[in-house]
Amino acid sequence: MIQKVGLIDYGMGNLHSVQQAFKRLNQEIKIIREPADIKICQALILPGVGAFDPAMEQLKKTNLIPHLHEWVKQEKPLLGICLGLQLLFESSEEGKSKGLGLLKGQIKLLPANQGERIPHMGWAQLNPKKNCPLLDQSDQESWMYFVHSYAAIPNQISDLAATAKFGGTEVTAIIWKKKLGACQFHPEKSSKSGEKMLSRWLTWLNTENENQK
Repeated sequence: MIQKVGLIDYGMGNLHSVQQAFKRLNQEIKIIREPADIKICQALILPGVGAFDPAMEQLKKTNLIPHLHEWVKQEKPLLGICLGLQLLFESSEEGKSKGLGLLKGQIKLLPANQGERIPHMGWAQLNPKKNCPLLDQSDQESWMYFVHSYAAIPNQISDLAATAKFGGTEVTAIIWKKKLGACQFHPEKSSKSGEKMLSRWLTWLNTENENQK
């Protein structure tokens, strides 16, 4: 088992739900509030609920941003959830702050001409685009719970691992690049489908950890 998975607390994440989801999977979670906390972790989770600019301001206060850049540069595992996915990108139409820039691309408002309500709230089926540790290609019935008004537009189509339908179009659902992954939906609120996804991520982490020994 992975010894330590760090859950970043910057005041805008749904920590309790994420903690409970991993507790059901018998995975210990360490709350990360400052750079020193990262040192004992083998993987990190960046959650997020709320608006882009306040989230970036809160994240800056933790002094974790340069450490997150170094973490990803060293190709250590990081998983973004919901707003946590959006913060990984360069910028967002929701605000004026720069994002983390760990992924190239922008966050844009969901299209208003699709006959769908914004914010998009509810269940949507994933459409896999490539293999990644979060997905099981044999499972074509994965429905996940979304709550969002904005979606990522990655510059590199190779970073896109799965989409979800929004009216007559498709929007980003999962991003995966090297060991950096993120999902726009809430796996911790997506019942068995979400639990299976988090379990797959942990299995992959364990494999990576064994390969490095």
